[in-house]
Amino acid sequence: MDDKAHFPQVNPVSVGLSGKCPRCGQGKLFHGFLSVKKSCSACGLDFAFADSGDGPAVFVIMLVGFVIVGLVLFVELSFQPPIWLHLILWLPLTVVLAAAVLRPLKGLMIALQFKHKAEEGRLDEAGGK
Repeated sequence: MDDKAHFPQVNPVSVGLSGKCPRCGQGKLFHGFLSVKKSCSACGLDFAFADSGDGPAVFVIMLVGFVIVGLVLFVELSFQPPIWLHLILWLPLTVVLAAAVLRPLKGLMIALQFKHKAEEGRLDEAGGK
């Protein structure tokens, strides 16, 4: 079944970041915080293909780490607060930012995976013939 014949093309960035179905853009992608549903309630797309792996976590580490380290350096060089103040400021902020960014990035990676029909790599069993 060719998806393009039955469903209008949706923007993978907008549907991914909003946690919607990558095929129809209507149904919800997630059940709970990070658990992917079995299928779309609107169009019936089976989400068995959805395996974002560690990709979203890597992007969260890079994005949130960049922001937090920049802020920590700015505060340390400007005000030189005691270490306990750093812990009170940056640990909760890191957790909140990571939690806020993880779900949209996971949705984005799944939507891009669907759009580009990305699959797990397999070795050629024919021996290259």
